[in-house]
Formats: sequence, C-alpha cells, structure tokens
Amino acid sequence: MTLAFPNSSRSYDRTRNAVRFVGHDGMFEVAFLIEAEALGKHGGGLLSETDCLTAFDSSLASIHRAACKAYSRGRKTLCILKAVDFRG
Repeated sequence: MTLAFPNSSRSYDRTRNAVRFVGHDGMFEVAFLIEAEALGKHGGGLLSETDCLTAFDSSLASIHRAACKAYSRGRKTLCILKAVDFRG
C-alpha cells in the first residue's frame, strides 16, 4: 500500500522537542516524529513550539516525502525523522 496523510493534524511534543503527525498505510496508522533540528536552522538552541509548528506547516510537502522514504526503508509503527533525512 501507499502511505497517505489524510489527517492534517499535528502536535508538538515538548519532551522530545519534536512534532508528531500520522500517516496511513491502508487501514494501519503510522506515527511520525520530526525532530526540531530537522525543521530549520536555529543556531543550536531549541525551537519554540510555535516555531516548530510553523516550520512544519510551511514544509509539509517535503516532510511527507521524507516520511514516505523513511517508512519504505522499514515499515514501523513509529518513524522518527531527523535532519539527515532531508539532506541530499
């Protein structure tokens, strides 16, 4: 099946300084986390919740592409996207 993102909801995970979102592989839900570091340049400091969510919303297409690529490497129920997932 193809991974799809029919639900546009996302939330900030303060503990992990990351944004959570979900995809669906047929009837199976797949959880994703994208680390704040992957969401933008921030001079080494932590991004705020607002910064993370804004960066997520503005990069949604590339995030979904990276999520599909990461999921295809090994179908898991949780995939964590890191900055390296967006390089070259």
